[in-house]
Amino acid sequence: MWSSRGFENPDAMSSDRNLMNNSSIGNRTRTSDPTSGLNPQTVNDNTAYSSEEQEHLARLKAQKEEIQYLRQQITLASVRERQLLNEKYTLEKKFSELRLALDEKQNEAIESAANELARRKGVLDENLSLAHELKVTEDERYIFMSSLVGLLAEYGILPRVTNAAALSDSIKHLHDEMQQKIRSSQDQQRFSPSPYNNSTGGRQLESNYDVSKYTTPLNGQINQSQENDNRQTFESRPVSQNMEHVYDNNRVNNRFQDGADNNYFQPPSVNYEDDSFAAEDGPGIEGFQIIGDAKPGGKLLGCGFPVRGTSLCMFQWVRHLQDGTREYIEGATNPEYVVTADDVDKLIAVECIPMDDQGRQGEIVRLFANEQNKITCDPEMQEEIDKYMAAGQASFSVSLLMDSPETWELTTFTLRRSNYQIKINRTQNIFIDEKYSSVLSIKIPSGLTSQFVLTRLNGSSHPFTFHDVRMRDTFVLTMRMFQSKAVDERRKTKA
Repeated sequence: MWSSRGFENPDAMSSDRNLMNNSSIGNRTRTSDPTSGLNPQTVNDNTAYSSEEQEHLARLKAQKEEIQYLRQQITLASVRERQLLNEKYTLEKKFSELRLALDEKQNEAIESAANELARRKGVLDENLSLAHELKVTEDERYIFMSSLVGLLAEYGILPRVTNAAALSDSIKHLHDEMQQKIRSSQDQQRFSPSPYNNSTGGRQLESNYDVSKYTTPLNGQINQSQENDNRQTFESRPVSQNMEHVYDNNRVNNRFQDGADNNYFQPPSVNYEDDSFAAEDGPGIEGFQIIGDAKPGGKLLGCGFPVRGTSLCMFQWVRHLQDGTREYIEGATNPEYVVTADDVDKLIAVECIPMDDQGRQGEIVRLFANEQNKITCDPEMQEEIDKYMAAGQASFSVSLLMDSPETWELTTFTLRRSNYQIKINRTQNIFIDEKYSSVLSIKIPSGLTSQFVLTRLNGSSHPFTFHDVRMRDTFVLTMRMFQSKAVDERRKTKA
């Protein structure tokens, strides 16, 4: 058998092969020599050794071929590996580019969504402002037209319709008449005898007409006095008294009229109807009722059927407090009224004064809403408030009006048991963080608005707005409950 060292060393293998060849040649020489006399066993050994060498050479050749084949396979595998790595790098590059493109698209989508939200918020704020301005304008227009109608009725001018053109023509006609009367009176005084120029019955003769009378609002209309408690009162007086008062003041005493000739001015005679009319003869409302949902955020509507010539109705919503007093709701002078958090645990009523084209007022009609029951929250709102009170904390997302009327900052309004906090979301700065006080107040404007005004201990006021009236009322009721409990606890602690 071959040794491992001879297999591993090619030089040793070559030396052994030469030795074997020389030995074989010698053996063959000796075998062919008939005179040598060699042993037959020796010849067999040499033949076996030659077979093993050939087998070994064949095995070695096969191993070399296998090694060559494996090397070729390794080379091919290396080439394939390089190709796969190149493909991998190419795919990673494309994937990175796709990720960058996706990130850019996501950023563009986020920016577009933010711009759209900002635009919608701006539109909502503008609509809110326009709605508030429109309501104020409508209230002013209603009061102005009511005053003009009453003023014209005092002087016997009754426009058939109460539009701007008719009222303007009637006012112009009244102005022309008053100017003519003033000129006539001045001419009479200029050409009248001296006794009448100096005095009348021991009294100084005053000007026949006082221009201020023509700008005084009608006493028969609603006189709204906005005091500190924001209450409004109704004052009414029959039109007949107003008419008599006007003509009595504009008339010179009887001696002046008796001494005057036909050229002197005399007020025109006016035929009055019976001014002491009863309720069944004057303007009225039949079937008067309040429809709507008497819950915070709900709308109530006072309506009925006008009878006996009723052409105008003046409304005033009234809040009945728990101590038995009444509070006229500021700005609530329309048939429609939106229930707010201020009305919870109170009675709400509406007062309606019917009027006809002649300025006469009918009997006032009063009706309670919610079947004369106190206004309460709906079950869902009450459950939400109870949950906040049980947790001892509540957070609301609300917009705060900053220095500029156009600047609204989104804030987080956090209510706790003893204090409240307002944080600006954009800068994460704490805007207000203070304890509750008895002076702290929340005012809700009338009408369909989601705003409220927070007045602090130092007297500063901060307008806020929600995007939902119901959420605004939930917040106001929750904050008032936290405030009431905190103030009561401090009062008990001091006691």
